[in-house]
Amino acid sequence: MTKLLGYGFWNGVARLILRNRLFILFLVAGFTVFLGTQWKYMRFTYTEANLLPDDHEVNLEYNKFLNQFGEEGNLVVFGIKDSTFFTPEILNKWNALSDSINSYDAVALSVSLKDLKLLEKEEDPKRFDLKPFISGNVNTKIQADALKKKLFTDLPFYEGLIYNKETGTVRSAVYLKKDIVNTAARKDFIVDDLIPLIENFEAETGIKVHTSGMPYIRTLNSATIISEIGWFVGGALIVTSLIFFFFFRSYRATFISMITVVIGVMWAFGFLGLLGYEITVLTALIPPLIIVIGIPNCIFLINKYQQEYKNHGNKIKALQRVITKVGNATLMTNITTASGFATFILTQSSLLKEFGIVASINILAIFLLSLLIIPIIYSYMSPPKERHLKHLGKTWIEGFVKWIEHMVRDRRITIYISTVVLLIVSMIGIYKIKVSGSLIEDMPKNTGFYRDIKFFETEFDGIMPLEVLIDTKRPKGVMKLPTLKRMDELATTISETPELSKPLSIVNLVKYGKQAFYNGDPQYYQLPTSNERNFILPYAQSFSTEAGLLDSYVDSTGQYARMTTFMQDIGTDRMEIVEDNLYNKINILFPKEKFDVTLTGKALVFQKGTNYLINNLIISLSLAILLIAVFMAFMFRSVKMILVSLIPNLLPLLITAGLMGFLGVPIKPSTILVFSIAFGISVDDTIHFLAKYRQELRSSGWKIKRSVYASVKEAGVSMFYTSIVLFFGFSVFMISSFGGTVALGGLVSVTLIFAMLSNLLLLPSLLLSLEKNIANKEDFKKPAIQILDEADDDELEKLDN
Repeated sequence: MTKLLGYGFWNGVARLILRNRLFILFLVAGFTVFLGTQWKYMRFTYTEANLLPDDHEVNLEYNKFLNQFGEEGNLVVFGIKDSTFFTPEILNKWNALSDSINSYDAVALSVSLKDLKLLEKEEDPKRFDLKPFISGNVNTKIQADALKKKLFTDLPFYEGLIYNKETGTVRSAVYLKKDIVNTAARKDFIVDDLIPLIENFEAETGIKVHTSGMPYIRTLNSATIISEIGWFVGGALIVTSLIFFFFFRSYRATFISMITVVIGVMWAFGFLGLLGYEITVLTALIPPLIIVIGIPNCIFLINKYQQEYKNHGNKIKALQRVITKVGNATLMTNITTASGFATFILTQSSLLKEFGIVASINILAIFLLSLLIIPIIYSYMSPPKERHLKHLGKTWIEGFVKWIEHMVRDRRITIYISTVVLLIVSMIGIYKIKVSGSLIEDMPKNTGFYRDIKFFETEFDGIMPLEVLIDTKRPKGVMKLPTLKRMDELATTISETPELSKPLSIVNLVKYGKQAFYNGDPQYYQLPTSNERNFILPYAQSFSTEAGLLDSYVDSTGQYARMTTFMQDIGTDRMEIVEDNLYNKINILFPKEKFDVTLTGKALVFQKGTNYLINNLIISLSLAILLIAVFMAFMFRSVKMILVSLIPNLLPLLITAGLMGFLGVPIKPSTILVFSIAFGISVDDTIHFLAKYRQELRSSGWKIKRSVYASVKEAGVSMFYTSIVLFFGFSVFMISSFGGTVALGGLVSVTLIFAMLSNLLLLPSLLLSLEKNIANKEDFKKPAIQILDEADDDELEKLDN
């Protein structure tokens, strides 16, 4: 293996690249064109992220519900809270808006004031008839006031669905056809049809319309994700190019690096299309990630090229040494970074698997592009001029490195005390971390649709559906009076739960039937008694068969029923309490031998997915640590060095976790990714430092102190450059309007700065303090992989052009 990835191997790679420059450039261009043709297959997600495995119990229960009643997230609501609503002009325009919306093919059912039906009893034959709540236009204020009084006083069936009696808020409910809810047709209807209609109403009346519902939220949220991809890519390019230019003061070095990472971004989009993966809030991060991770590759390669050229003034020799001496180290660091992402592949969540696959593939791809493009382009260009090399001797960089050397040489006790203090404080912060499984917490807070979510939470107790699926285990079991009474008692418990809205179910319709039987008297809005049921049954049978209103809440066999409530945006801890309380009531009301009752719905599935993800965090992070430990063992053949090298990389993760606790940043799907990503990237610094340290040990005759200080001086500059680029590169994500993306960018940036300081201060301090135990010839046997070439430089001079 040493021969495979050692001096001889990379010598051959250098020859291959520099002797086949045009052919390689054509290959890169051809593959880029091919991947460009795959862009047309990219798909944007039309639903929320499902973090659970397909065979997870919660997913199976949700799919069971979908099989019985179809997609539950097909409701769009728009409401008004205005004292002028019940006037003829506004009412007529509101009704006209409802008519316009109802005329579209995408709409399955509209429930607005104009669509409301009154149940009325007819005697010959015995039946319930549906009569319109509003007939024609409203012409006078007296008519409008009468409608308001009747709605708020006589129609409890519509309370919580159409109106809020306490605040006077009125809303309309539009149910989209279930077969378009998770397709592009939903976006077309909402963006091209619904939103313009509502905006026209607002312009004509001067009244604010609040719009929400899962289809509406999904559409605008997806549009925000799509728009931010361009901002992320553009922001990452601008920030990294500015920092790169600041360090190198070379337009051509900056230009070459930008070409490399732009091709990497094109490949990233191409792989998404080639693999047929949807663009989600996670996979949308991959293109800018490639820029941020690719620039350090460019820094190492270009910096080494300029150092070599400054030493001997031979351009070709410098390019050969770049590939031969830096190629392996860069390969190893990219493999470890890719490993941090690849651990997500081992989870059972398809969302995380796709993210892990695409990210790890593209990280290795950007390494390959850097190794090919940079030496080849420089081979066609004139040698670096004196101004291109000035950055190599910057006094402020040297000052930073001298400060590091001073701290390691004279203040190791201070470093250890600071480390222990940070560790203790971090552990305190870790105990303050909370878990959030909120479906909307990461959504942009400054958008109108987020404010409308909060409006409906205040006025109607929530907008995210929570479903209760009841299996009576026998046909027509739902309409049995004992079953209805059990459901009614459960509905009372749900209504009394502050975080949940008044539920909708067949019980509401049966109560409305009794009210109609007693000539619309609202005091009879209740379940019938056994005797009353016999009287009401002839009316109800004709109503149920003709009106078709039972279809949404009872299946065709009458065995399954659903109760739909809407939940507020609550954290995982509170939701678990609510869920436990409901199941306690369910277990009392619905004996398991007779009923099978489950809570489900997209919001609940998402929260369960968060808990699943947290459990997998430990697994994925442990796998990342294990994989990287294996790499270290394979490269350095020293168990002691593995332990010493892991400490400086685990400490930043603990500090970041502590910061999350103190700053109130919860553990959620977006922030969970921080740890595996940051660990996979930060360990690169360790590899570079230890590789240089090993090289210095061999060349200095195993003089520990000299080797440590020399490693700090040489590796410190590159580590500083790359860490600053990574810090500002990941900081680009903080321009996002999504809270989770902001947290991800900020936390990874902070972690990487701590990782740099840890690897430059703590790691060399440990090497010096434990020199007798870890740094001797026995521990540093010949490595399986030659990270930095230790061969005589004269051998390189034999290479030809």
